[in-house]
Amino acid sequence: MTMRGIFLTLLLLAASSLPGCGYNRLQGTDEQVTAAWSEVLNQYQRRADLVPNLVNAVKGADDFEQSTLVAVVNARANATGINATPALINDPQAFAAFEAAQGQLSTALSRLMVVVEGYPELKANANFLHLQAQLEGIENRIAMARQRYIQAVEQYNVLVRSFPSNLTAKAFGLRAKANFSVAEERRLATPPVTDLRVTLPARAAVST
Repeated sequence: MTMRGIFLTLLLLAASSLPGCGYNRLQGTDEQVTAAWSEVLNQYQRRADLVPNLVNAVKGADDFEQSTLVAVVNARANATGINATPALINDPQAFAAFEAAQGQLSTALSRLMVVVEGYPELKANANFLHLQAQLEGIENRIAMARQRYIQAVEQYNVLVRSFPSNLTAKAFGLRAKANFSVAEERRLATPPVTDLRVTLPARAAVST
């Protein structure tokens, strides 16, 4: 190790031991972000795992709108095709692509649930109703997991950007992490179910 490397190492060790430098808080909040992100991924995976069973249940209905099913299948493929590693939250572009893909799947599933309203046989099917209830529960858990992640990232990012902890963050190569967009949170809070109902085609016009 060069003299410069030794000096830098000693400097970092000294900085981490100083009160008020924020090193311990940075490490603690970083762990909270990682844990919150893992829960987000867990809930999204639960939803992805449920989709094939939901699609198969809907396929049993006569003359069900095929374009809606195709949209759900394609959206799931796009969402699961992204390698959502822990490092993804440090890459704003990759994070945005992940969020967009999950948003597309949310939209496709919302559309599916609206179209189902025109099929009484599905609304009376015990298996479908069970899957629908599971989906609703998972969507609620996704919303809660996202909220916990948002709060954890906000706390971490404040430390990374605030003096004097920002000096410690810079010394250890810690940067602000990506977060979910405000627009997406608003969209999830107010799903456009009413608008979708208005644009539904008549049952007789549903394609085979």
